[in-house]
Amino acid sequence: MKLFLDSANLEEIREVASWGVLDGVTTNPSLCSKENATFEDNIRAICAVCAGPVSAECVSLRADEIVVEGRGLARIAPNVAVKIPICLEGLKATKTLHAEGVPVNMTLIFSASQALLAAKAGARFVSPFIGRLDDASEDGMALIEEIVQIFENYRFETEVIVASVRHPRHVVEAALVGADIATVPYGVMEKLVKHPLTDIGIERFLADWRKVRK
Repeated sequence: MKLFLDSANLEEIREVASWGVLDGVTTNPSLCSKENATFEDNIRAICAVCAGPVSAECVSLRADEIVVEGRGLARIAPNVAVKIPICLEGLKATKTLHAEGVPVNMTLIFSASQALLAAKAGARFVSPFIGRLDDASEDGMALIEEIVQIFENYRFETEVIVASVRHPRHVVEAALVGADIATVPYGVMEKLVKHPLTDIGIERFLADWRKVRK
């Protein structure tokens, strides 16, 4: 399973890239609004750090406008994936951009039927938001299982990005059900590597090492 960082912060992206585990980056307007750079400059800088797909989101609502915006985003860097919310206009735009060779990440997926339509329209990625479903007392990971099964049944090339990840267990569960990608906030990415028994073990090793005659 690939790991994307859900962030628009260059320091976070450079840090995770240095670990050797960064496969891509997802951004959204909320994340980009927190950075002290123009939107295009920020996306361009992220693409220079991360060789994998970098999702940049459209904010237009009509298909023709989404297509124009998507083309502009794709020109920023060759590894940009255009992020489009699932809706009828978004599907129309995805069909057009897919035909032009522009990869689309269809986002705000909350049902298997939405994911199926996105894949049929040509989306390169779909992003189901499991944390938000969990917040609404629904089973987010059950949705991932459904989508993975549907895509396997019909051999769709569309990859499943598990989004709205809240904690490390979400990442492990996503891997267990066969999701292609999890996009993870920086704080959760840090937690993936930590375990209290590892910390205790390191402390014990160091304490014993201090007793070794040199």
